[in-house]
Formats: sequence, structure tokens, C-alpha cells
Amino acid sequence: MSQSNLAVKEATPSAKQAVRKVLDAVKADKRTSLTAPEGKLVCDAYGIPVPKEGVATSAADAAKMASGMGFPVVMKIVSPDILHKTEAGGVIVGVKTAEDAQKAYDTILANAKKYKADAKIEGIQVQQMLMGGTEVIIGSITDGSFGKLVAFGLGGVLVEVLKDVTFRLAPATNDDALSMLDGIQAAEMLHGVRGGDPANREALADIIVKVSQLVSDFPEMVELDLNPVFATKKDAIAADVRIVVDFDYKPRPAPRSNAEIVTAMNRIMMPKAVAVIGASAEDGKIGNSVMKNLINGGYKGDIYPIHPKAEEIMGRKAYKSVKDVPGVIDTAVFAIPAKFVAGALIECGEKKIPGAVLIPSGFAEANEPALQEEIVEIGKKYDVRLMGPNIYGFYYTPANLCATFCTAYDVKGSAALSSQSGGIGMAIIGFSRSAKMGVSAIVGLGNKSDIDEDDLLAFFEQDPNTTIIAQHCEDLKDGRAFAEAAKRVSKIKPVVVLKAGRTSAGAKAASSHTGALAGNDKIYEDVLKQSGVIRARSLRQLLEFARGIPVLPTPKGENVLIITGAGGSGVLLSDAVVDNGMSLMGMPPDLDAAFRKFIPPFGAAGNPVDITGGEPPITYVNTVKLGLTDDRIHSLILGYWHTIVTPPMVFARNMVEIKNEMKAKGIEKPMVASLAGDVEVEEAAEYLYQNGIPAYAYSTELPVEVLGAKYKWARGAGLL
Repeated sequence: MSQSNLAVKEATPSAKQAVRKVLDAVKADKRTSLTAPEGKLVCDAYGIPVPKEGVATSAADAAKMASGMGFPVVMKIVSPDILHKTEAGGVIVGVKTAEDAQKAYDTILANAKKYKADAKIEGIQVQQMLMGGTEVIIGSITDGSFGKLVAFGLGGVLVEVLKDVTFRLAPATNDDALSMLDGIQAAEMLHGVRGGDPANREALADIIVKVSQLVSDFPEMVELDLNPVFATKKDAIAADVRIVVDFDYKPRPAPRSNAEIVTAMNRIMMPKAVAVIGASAEDGKIGNSVMKNLINGGYKGDIYPIHPKAEEIMGRKAYKSVKDVPGVIDTAVFAIPAKFVAGALIECGEKKIPGAVLIPSGFAEANEPALQEEIVEIGKKYDVRLMGPNIYGFYYTPANLCATFCTAYDVKGSAALSSQSGGIGMAIIGFSRSAKMGVSAIVGLGNKSDIDEDDLLAFFEQDPNTTIIAQHCEDLKDGRAFAEAAKRVSKIKPVVVLKAGRTSAGAKAASSHTGALAGNDKIYEDVLKQSGVIRARSLRQLLEFARGIPVLPTPKGENVLIITGAGGSGVLLSDAVVDNGMSLMGMPPDLDAAFRKFIPPFGAAGNPVDITGGEPPITYVNTVKLGLTDDRIHSLILGYWHTIVTPPMVFARNMVEIKNEMKAKGIEKPMVASLAGDVEVEEAAEYLYQNGIPAYAYSTELPVEVLGAKYKWARGAGLL
């Protein structure tokens, strides 16, 4: 992949000056949109191809202009007061003669005056009419979370009917642009259908890149439509330009530097000393649970209870304020009512404590935005990073730290999980315990008044105890900062995201839950993909990916082979392979013959390899060994069928033995298993999982989804 495809192309100073001149005129007129001729000037400056055109101010002028550029032409009203030209009867297409051009001029003028009597009319645009090709739309929108996005889809009226559009963060690289051409459902139309010519992909990609650069250079361009763009075999030309501006638009301020984030997050997540504000000796109080968890969880740092009256709590000296504590404090856990948080937070600022873990609810989620704004301002003033409010706290197992009122958790591992919701956090704790999935961290983010997912990504990226990051979110406060962090982190560690509020009903629930507004899901889908993120579709998937991806070795290629004892499982497993974006390997004749030596004549080689149900353990052993030793096969999916001949635990032990034998010879391939049978398959599945083979009883989908997620990460990280 060439560097030029990955680089963003800068516009020249003269191009920027030409656009600035147009925008200054629009601003001086107090307008919110550009006229079509102004749009053409902007496109010309940035090398975006548009048809030959001019503005006529009389019928004779229109006829002369049309004759000069060659018929047919399109004629359109030019008025800053008429944005939707077709609605106003301000567009006539297919004008074929000079006489028709004069008539069209008069008709458009009359229609425009009828539509809006006081409209300022600058003339009639005469434009070369583009013929043939595929109509597409290239444009840009400004999203509250992600900022500038470039869009591509089928154009003309189809864009509104089919909504077949894909998005990328702007500015986009040439590779981003080319991926957009394949990212719509109707991508085949661009390749030419039924003998038609294909569209010029490089020409389309070039326009996408230039549009993305234009809106990045001029943030006041809040909407831009090139619709339709006529894409032919030879070139791509934008027939119509619509640009909406907002001179009051302010891009988000740049996030903190990565070094600054990591410095603060290291002290918060790995503190040498913790203060509990609102510590209590009384059972049932949140401050009591936090103290118990810190002490009983085995945290070895200093613990300072903060209480206005108590002398000591749980055998530790209590202090009226953090300011009275003689030593340095890294993290303060708040377990006091919302109305007292601001005062205590100021004291934390004066004590130079870098992090506050705000358990209390009663802020933005409870319709008290002013209370939340107040603590955010205090945090900014004193440079105290805020986790929450409205959270369960967090766990960081390498430090035996349970800074939470939930149950203590001590199963150490390498998965770091976070959630915006407390309920989802409890589900993470329960699943992790039940599945014996060790974690490095479980973090609650709640209202995300300050610390959010990208802060966690920066910490876990450099955390040696974490190998995978899985995050549940209802919104992304700063989607662009998240996307940029995820793009960097996902190259070295898998990042899995469960975005709640995918549907309009879900988005509504998310909004009422935390004051978070779920964005357009298509934007999330495309930007997460652009950032190398693995998207989970359900809570169970998020948890299974967090558990399974680190267990599997990275595949060396795309060839997937299924070996199954049940034909029905083989069909379902094959469907799941396709659904999860993987490739069933085509079976070479020599390999086919090699498999046939081990299976009965009525079994089926090919892919899936169906060994049939009545086979003894040795058949599974021989076929799986062959699958692991042949270099052309890159990963294996096993479909086990419970029989008296090969009981579940016999199958499981054999598979683990083969895996270990091959590993000793330097052969490691991802292997997952689906077990169909009676309840005994549950024990076998658990045994396989604990020994490095993700296995599931009663499911053909889950094992393949986990393998598919590993493939998605490996592709995104450039490892395949």
C-alpha cells in the first residue's frame, strides 16, 4: 500500500484564498448557503470537476451561452433565496435549441417569481447537460460527535429512497475513498451491470478526497452535496453543487495530548493512595462497601477514610477533609450525595489529587445539568480528571484495586472492559466470574462528564496487563477523538465496541438513561470500521469476544476449514462463516484425497469435511491432525456430534492433546468448536475453552462469530 494512498492531500494556498473570497462574500450578505455559480467557483478552486456553465441575465444571453457550450443544456434559477430549485419550478432539463433556451429562461423566471415574489434573482444558470453514466452522490455532513464526515452513495432521487450511503471521517485518504465505493449495498452498479461500462473508480475517489479536504479546511461548510455526480468509464463530473454554511460553527477543541492523558490515568488506575470521601462504618452504605472492597480486595496502597465526624473507620484513621491528609493522594472515590460533590471536589483540587471517581447519581441523568456543569468547571480549573458521575466505580486487578461499591472481583486476566451503564457493568462482572474470564480492569463511565472511552484506550494501550479492550457505550462524547485513538490502538490490541441505541427505539432509551443522545447508527458503523474497531451486536457478543479473541492465535491466512460429525451442523457453520466475512477454503484434489483416507465412503470430503456421526475418536483425531499440519489451511472450525462411540469428554481431551502436540512442533492455528448433544457437552465445551479452544454447546453461530472477530482484528491490524 503506497504512502500516497494513506496520506491526506493538502490544498494549495491559492485554492484556499479563492474559496475564502467566496465565503467572505456570502458572510457579508448574511447568507447561509452558496449560489450554484459560487459553488462552481469553490469546486474549480479545489479541482472538483463540474460541467461548463455560465449565468445568463436575459433570454438572448441564455440562447447564446447554450449554443456556445453545445446542446443539450440544463437551465436553473440562481437565487440565494431559493435553495430547493426543483420545488420552485426553477429547473428545466434537456433544452435542445436556442429557441428552447429563450423560452426556458422566461418560464423559469416566471415560476421563481410565483414561488417567492420577493426572491433576489441573480440570473439563470445555463449548464452543459451530462449524459449517461451512473448517478452517485458525494457530500459532507457535520456530526455533533464525529465532526466533519464525507459521504458517498447512489445519487439522484435514489439517495432518499434507498438511503444507501456510507461515511468516513474527513479528511479522507485515497484508500478511505476507494473503500467507500465498495461500502454501499449497490457497489456492483459501479462495476457495470448487464454489459454497461464500469464507473471510473479513481475519478470518484479523487472527488471524495477533495470534498473531504475542502470541508476540513473550511469548517463553516456544514453541509455539502454534489448530487448527482455522473460517473462514466472516462471520468466523474458533479452536475449540481449545494453548500450550506454556518459561520458560527466552532469545531471541537483538540483533545488533551496522549502523554497528558496517560500521566493522569496511570495515577488514577494505579494509585499509591486512595481517599474515600463519605467513608462509613455503617453496613448498607455505599461508603462502607467501597471501604470493604478496598481492604478485602487486597489493595496494598494507603486508604484514607474522609468523614466529617468519625475518628476512625474500619481500623483506619479518618480525616474531616482530604486537605487534612498528610500524604499524597492519587485517587478520591466519592460516596456522598450529589449536592455535596462540588465542595469536596474543590478540596481535592486544592490537594492536587489528579482523579475523582464520582459514584453519586443525581446529575445530568436526573435532569440536573447545572450540577454536572459545575463539577466539570471545577475539574477543569484544578486539573482533576473526573470518572462519572453516576457510576459503580472501577476495578484494576493487577493492583488488587476494587474502587467500587459492587462485589469484590479478583480473577486476574488481560481483558479490560468498560460500560456506560451500571447494569451492564454488573453483567460484565457476573459473566467474567462465571466464565472464569480473567480481567485486567472493569470501569464504569456513567455520564462521562470528563473521562471517556478514548481516555481508557490511551491507558490500556500502554498497560502491559491488558491485551484486549471491550467497551459498551450509548454515545461517544467526542467521536473523532475516539476514532483517532481506536485507529492507533487497534493496530496493536483488539478494540471491541457494543454501541447501544442502534435503532430509533434504542436511541430513545439511551437518551433517557444517561442524557446521552445516540447518533446516526450508519455513521457509527462506518467510522468504527474505518478505525479498526470490532463491533459487537449484543452484550453476549461483547463478552464472548472479550473472552475468546485473546485465546485464539492470529491466523496466517484466510482459508477456513470445517470438520464436522453432523451434516446439519456443517451447513449452519458454513452459513455462519459467510455471515462473519470469512472464506471457506476451496478443497485442492490432493487434500481431498488425503481426507478421504480417514472418513467412511458415505462421508463427504470437500469443505465442510463431513466425517459422519458414527465414527470412533480416531477419525476426529486423524482429520483434525491433517487440518493442522497442512499449510494451506489457516483455521479450523470443529462441529462435534455427541455419540456413544465418541463421548463428549473423549472428543474434548483428544482435541486438546492434538493441539498441544502440534504447538510443541511450532504449529498453532485458531481452532473453535461447536458441540451438539446432551448436557454432557457443556462440560466438554468448558474443558476445551480452558485449554485454548473456544467451544460452545448448542450453538453453531457463537464459535464462528468469535473466529470472525479475530479475523476482523487481524485484517485491520495488517497481520494477514
